[in-house]
Amino acid sequence: MAKRIKVKIKEQTSRRGMSLRELSRLTDIRHAALSELSNSKRQNINFQHIEKIAEALNITDIRDIIDLVEEP
Repeated sequence: MAKRIKVKIKEQTSRRGMSLRELSRLTDIRHAALSELSNSKRQNINFQHIEKIAEALNITDIRDIIDLVEEP
């Protein structure tokens, strides 16, 4: 089975009642970039972005933001 990386920004923002626009303001990351990440439209992950997102959402475990999942 193949594996892929799943970005879980939508789950984290929804859990906090936060929009991507608000996350964009907190992290200084373009809304379009966050949207592409959360919708699996982006092929590259910028680790600085992941760090900023983790800080803004007060996340200490990277697996709360990204995960490795099996594709069917």
